[in-house]
Amino acid sequence: MSPRVHAVSLNPEHGFSKAAARSVTLVAGLGIEGDAHSGPTVKHRSRVARDPSQPNLRQVHLLHRELFDELRALGHEVAPGALGENITTAGLDILSLPLGARLRLGEEAVVELTGLRNPCSQIEAFKPGLLRAVLDKTADGTVVRKSGVMSIVVSGGVVRPGDAIVVELPQPPHRPLLPV
Repeated sequence: MSPRVHAVSLNPEHGFSKAAARSVTLVAGLGIEGDAHSGPTVKHRSRVARDPSQPNLRQVHLLHRELFDELRALGHEVAPGALGENITTAGLDILSLPLGARLRLGEEAVVELTGLRNPCSQIEAFKPGLLRAVLDKTADGTVVRKSGVMSIVVSGGVVRPGDAIVVELPQPPHRPLLPV
């Protein structure tokens, strides 16, 4: 299956989950129109408390639909938007993409990956046991964060479920995504 947008979600208020939408409008340099995390500077409450002037590297949160199947096998029923993501992808291993990779979403919108989402206690509060399910470890003890990637909006546009996703890799050497 070629990479596609599976679902889009937003929430105008600061809350953990986001509601499904028919479409979202991405605005360059800001994020998703009408979403609480949109803006040029940080909007996540914990980051605002530390330094409200930090650039917003978490304008759009993307999560792979395939994680829902993995979570379901562990007894966790999770729907698109429930983990706070704005765009749920399908057919794309977003966690393996390098820093600076760009995703063309639909006809016009382009986001650039800035890092991994660092899962927090809100995930555990949402569903007990879920935090452990979105974290893993490799054989050498490296922590694997599976709760999606964060990005900034490079080019705006409307994004809808079913839209194609085209990946544009940055010039090598590629650097791995780190928590942001």
